[in-house]
Amino acid sequence: MAGRNHSAWLLAAAFLLFAATATAQDNCASAKFPAGRSFQRCTSLPELGASLYWTYHPANGTTDVAFRAPQSAGGWVAWGINTQRPGSMAGSSVFIASQDGSGVVSVLTTYLESTAPTLSNNTLKLAVPAGPGAEYSGGAYTIYATVALPGNSTVQNTVWQAGPLSGGRIAPHPTSGANLRSAQKLDFLSGGRSTGAPRMHRRNLREFQG
Repeated sequence: MAGRNHSAWLLAAAFLLFAATATAQDNCASAKFPAGRSFQRCTSLPELGASLYWTYHPANGTTDVAFRAPQSAGGWVAWGINTQRPGSMAGSSVFIASQDGSGVVSVLTTYLESTAPTLSNNTLKLAVPAGPGAEYSGGAYTIYATVALPGNSTVQNTVWQAGPLSGGRIAPHPTSGANLRSAQKLDFLSGGRSTGAPRMHRRNLREFQG
């Protein structure tokens, strides 16, 4: 009897995992992209209303990604990979999308060397075979990038964020609630994922003038 109950429990757990994965896929599968872009996989991220879309290329270990998150025109969004401190923004290589007063969208590519980073452009600690891009439409930013997965590993610690602009500068994001839970370990091959809250710190992103 105990063995039968254990088997039933395993089947129920597997079903719930499958249902959660299918729901995440359904929530993001209807997204549209311009210029004929398409992606093989997607997941609705658990925080900040964001979604990630990607196509993994096993032949060269690269992944084409599109990160989409709702935000006002007066704010910024970011997505990246942390190879040093799982669950933390510090140690991450990130792509930050924002726009200037005339509506021109740009992408800052930077390495967050500490909890008060300098946000110097072009300092990523991962290879980017093609230049990133971004757009703002329908109240959401979308960041496009191709990255070589660090260590040639399909499992990576991913992070994402959203925050305000102040005087045209990237201002610090909130340090509570969803902004502290915006981290996830993701397998770019299988789509498997698990969440992890970033460590608390005072100033995740220091003001930056683009």
